[in-house]
Amino acid sequence: MSNPPLFDPRTVPVVGCDGHLPAVPLEALQAAALRRRFAAPNAWTPELRAEPAFSSRAPTAASVLVPLVMRKTLTVLLTHRTSHLSSHSGQVAFPGGKADPEDTDAVATALREAKEEIGLEPGHVEVLGTMPTYTTGSAFVVTPVVALVSEAMMVEANPNEVARIFEVPLPFLMDPTNHRRHRVQWEGHEREWLSMPYHDGQMEHFIWGATAGMLRNLYRFLQAH
Repeated sequence: MSNPPLFDPRTVPVVGCDGHLPAVPLEALQAAALRRRFAAPNAWTPELRAEPAFSSRAPTAASVLVPLVMRKTLTVLLTHRTSHLSSHSGQVAFPGGKADPEDTDAVATALREAKEEIGLEPGHVEVLGTMPTYTTGSAFVVTPVVALVSEAMMVEANPNEVARIFEVPLPFLMDPTNHRRHRVQWEGHEREWLSMPYHDGQMEHFIWGATAGMLRNLYRFLQAH
């Protein structure tokens, strides 16, 4: 299968949203509640595990940090990737990247990449746990590492990789009313994916693809009873 054509995901029609699903209760989105949930998780099944493959290369291990900043209302820290990167350029993403040989595990990869990309010091990070892997169409097998991050943290974008750093309230992302479904046809295949557009003043942050998929799995994890 060839690489998918370049397209603006904002132009792909919305075929539905998931407002019929309940939002994660606000009390479950507090730091203490998240610590309890990750320490003793309920049984659950990830909704999204892999995208249709468009790369024939061998799978590559990678990790992302899902940073939950401990403000009055918890936020999720995200980045806009620079436009010149070879993969997923210009997209909204978690800090992260492929594993290096010296990384001891997925957590080490996520912490190293977060420091390299946004200058986040590991001392400000409290790792809660990992989520099931998510395989991208470009053959990255990504482990999401969910963590609480001190409000006192200082971050600065590495201009070689990150164009912008921003935060989105966690309750917004854990409310399926804000989860939109898109569908596109390509080479006889149909791909459906989620978006979670967030407006910050005059700017729209178009969260979609793998990042939205991993956030949807976090929703399923926190909503499980």
